[in-house]
Amino acid sequence: MTTGIAIAGPDGALRCPWALSAPEYVRYHDEEWGRTVHGDDALFERLALEAFQSGLSWITILRRRPGFRAAFAGFEIAKVATFDDGDRERLLADPGIIRNRAKIDATLANARVLAEWQPGELDDLIWSHAPDADARPAPRTLADVPAITPESTALSKALKKRGLRFVGPTTAYALMQACGLVDDHLTDCVARRR
Repeated sequence: MTTGIAIAGPDGALRCPWALSAPEYVRYHDEEWGRTVHGDDALFERLALEAFQSGLSWITILRRRPGFRAAFAGFEIAKVATFDDGDRERLLADPGIIRNRAKIDATLANARVLAEWQPGELDDLIWSHAPDADARPAPRTLADVPAITPESTALSKALKKRGLRFVGPTTAYALMQACGLVDDHLTDCVARRR
């Protein structure tokens, strides 16, 4: 799995090599990663989870996603924006999530900021940074997949300028990959959109 090219999965179909290390990865890769996500709450969830993933393996977040959803009221911005100090302490003690104070505080602060935005404003802002799909070739190997791009750097700056935290260029690019703004499935991958 270290060659960086698409390799055969358990069903014989070629997939991005990172997707084959755990059954949860196969499902996530095939059914979610790189698929279009719209809606402020849905994008808030992805943004929060990408921030929690920083410095960790994505499988850690993926396996705890049900716990995150329960702890953060389904990532409904309006609900999370009302979380108080008691909720913060509850989150810091919750073994079903990553109990990182800075990431929890950023998620709560981001919800409060986003609650002041107009409906659809987060969706519009994020999607306004989607690059032209025809302007970049499909990656043939993992080495062809960047960690940051000019678009993710611009998205990070735009989110920070609007008051959001824990949204660096790498996190912004991971969000772009996860939500379908870019399609970084390898050329030969069964999940690549044609």
